[in-house]
Amino acid sequence: MSGFHEEIDLDCRPEDVWTYVIDPTHLPEWQASAVSAEQLDDGPFGLGSRVRVTRHVGRRDMPMTMECTEYEPYRSWSVRGIDGPVRGNFHAEITPLDEGRRTHLTMDLDFDAHGIGKVLVPLVVRPQVRKELPQNERLLKQRLEHTGA
Repeated sequence: MSGFHEEIDLDCRPEDVWTYVIDPTHLPEWQASAVSAEQLDDGPFGLGSRVRVTRHVGRRDMPMTMECTEYEPYRSWSVRGIDGPVRGNFHAEITPLDEGRRTHLTMDLDFDAHGIGKVLVPLVVRPQVRKELPQNERLLKQRLEHTGA
């Protein structure tokens, strides 16, 4: 089964989108399953940075560590899960629209499953993500367009 591909247009500048989405502490504000997120290393988020994200999956909270594997400021980034039974692989790209007044954001997500994750991914994770993605897009749009985050 293939991963998830989402695209959203935002009525704010690409640099504002970048500043918000690249900050791990904002994850719980716009991703419904994210309970908490904290960067595990010092300094600004960038290539090689690790983030501990706790997500509500099914009936339980699951901590997972993500590592930044691609980082092109104001353009794109990728993170991949490095532990746990369900390991996400996420890639996003930012494209300026209307001479930089608006932003097109493309997001791709897939999963690697290990151990019990081989059962969890098709039965719990994929259905939850399928339901959550539209909500996440609404939350992101609301945070960036209406609150000026």
